[in-house]
Amino acid sequence: MVFFELFANNPDIIHVKAGQTLFSQDDHGHLMFVLTTGSADVIVNNRVVETLQHGSIVGEMGIVAPGPRSATVVTTTDCEFVVIDEKRFLYLVQQTPFFATQVMRVLAERLRAANQMVMPLEDI
Repeated sequence: MVFFELFANNPDIIHVKAGQTLFSQDDHGHLMFVLTTGSADVIVNNRVVETLQHGSIVGEMGIVAPGPRSATVVTTTDCEFVVIDEKRFLYLVQQTPFFATQVMRVLAERLRAANQMVMPLEDI
């Protein structure tokens, strides 16, 4: 099964016009989103750290551990996002272990990318 196919029949879709914000850094996060149409930038401290495309997930940290968002997501084109709440997330994890693995991979990739942005301390 293709990862994106898990969301093909999800009725909870939101439309976000180009240049609009899906969510902002420090907002309370408790939902995850899957980008089905368009593209969007993930911005941390006024720096674009990733560009989302068809099938990308975002907000996964907020669904795994609700709390302040670590990034802002701004659409670069008109977008559609599938909304994944905790109930749907837990169902997908339980019924489709591949889904859980994919979410963990995204988290790991984003952590690696963040680590690359951190400057090493110079020897004193």
